[in-house]
Amino acid sequence: MSLSTTVHDLKTLVLSYHPAVVIETVEEERVQSLMRAAAGDLRLPLFEWSLTHGLLRVSAPQPIFGTTDPVGALRHIATLSLEALFHLKDFGVHLAQPAAERAFRDVAEGFTRTRSTMVLTGPAVELPSALAYLAVHLDLQPPDEEELRGVIRTVLRSLQEKRPVEVALTPDEMVHLVRAMSGLTLNQARQALAFAVLEDGRLSADDIQRIIDRKAQLIHDDGLLEYFPVQDNKFEIGGFGGLKAWLDRAQVGFGAEARALNLTPPKGLLLVGVQGCGKSLAAKFIARLWQMPLLKLDAGRLYDKYIGESEKNFRHATTLAESMAPAVLWIDEIEKGFVAGGGVDADGGLSRRLLGSFLTWLQERHADVFVVATANDLDVLPPELLRKGRFDEIFFVDLPDADERAAILRIHLALRKQDPAAFDLPRVVAACEGFSGAEIEQAVIGGLYRALHAKQPLTTDVLIEEIHGTVPLSVSRREDIERLRQTARERFVSVKG
Repeated sequence: MSLSTTVHDLKTLVLSYHPAVVIETVEEERVQSLMRAAAGDLRLPLFEWSLTHGLLRVSAPQPIFGTTDPVGALRHIATLSLEALFHLKDFGVHLAQPAAERAFRDVAEGFTRTRSTMVLTGPAVELPSALAYLAVHLDLQPPDEEELRGVIRTVLRSLQEKRPVEVALTPDEMVHLVRAMSGLTLNQARQALAFAVLEDGRLSADDIQRIIDRKAQLIHDDGLLEYFPVQDNKFEIGGFGGLKAWLDRAQVGFGAEARALNLTPPKGLLLVGVQGCGKSLAAKFIARLWQMPLLKLDAGRLYDKYIGESEKNFRHATTLAESMAPAVLWIDEIEKGFVAGGGVDADGGLSRRLLGSFLTWLQERHADVFVVATANDLDVLPPELLRKGRFDEIFFVDLPDADERAAILRIHLALRKQDPAAFDLPRVVAACEGFSGAEIEQAVIGGLYRALHAKQPLTTDVLIEEIHGTVPLSVSRREDIERLRQTARERFVSVKG
């Protein structure tokens, strides 16, 4: 959504007699541009209020005396006979005062019959329940391409006034630079670009990765998503022939030829199956195979004790994911994030609302974000998630067969500097029948600890001894595992092909 689109939306709200609009953002600079554009188009005067200077008319140099107090400001607004727009900065926190709440309600109810509108802004705007019905929320999306190109021009012009700056970008590289800056606020974009240019006095293709790294750090600091860069993703997976074949076919959906045929890029996969059999590893492998950054969403981090905050966290997380596009978004154990633990309404319907938000975003998003969701418990998965078309495919991950166990053993032995050829792999493969991939990995690790303790090399006998000392899930939870396998085999496609 461009700023011009947001201006149009604000004008529509004003013309339809909405007395109060809430915009939750830290970008006051962009809100001021938005307000000035809307006021200019509607030919309405614009007022601004803050706790430090009180109420002032933007076209006048001096604040209005006696309006630094929120109640005093509202009382003054109520006396004005003209229609106007009022930008009230960080005003929501003051409405917890009974006098301010009552004064705001009086002004808002009067504005329902005029084109006057109060726009409340701040990082988080919480209205008392008695006022919530009077306000409508307006989303301010991150800066669009036009705004980011303006940032590039402004920063370069500012830096060139102090020292020469070489711009060594082709038109295609400039497009990639703008894309790398997407999702940043205007101020963050300025800082990241200025830092990159000041490193060597030039703006080049190398700076694109610096911008991406800066954005990744901001995502990490935000705490909702974990970021795994492409260059650090070395994950391999044994078996999964059916999934790998599907991924080879699906990757063409991100190309220009698919777009020319009006084909949309693939939306994502749901991986269900036995715990520890490689679902999480598959998400990492997909990102490595497609050379995309991997973002992990822990659904538990979305939840907040305040009403509306969890949904806001989800919107923020998806906006961050889209800003990193093309990317893979991994949602681990999705049933824990979108299913209430004590029943459908155990959390007041919050999990259902989050599920609805997720399904809507999955269907309507435009950025190239490929979702890989994993689930262990089919019994609690909502039917909406399993409906055909929500995901491009639903794969079942079963316990590994003999060939897959051999491949997994080779990977983990080689990863720990052991030569797979030095082991009697058929014996080891037979010994770990019924083991998950995670259990095989732990058997290799446990065997190495045994060997180190005995001050001897890891051998086939030591590895098998460790395996025989392990009780796998397929034994300890035999009934649950068998029920899951039976249900999934009948409904979903096997990753084995």
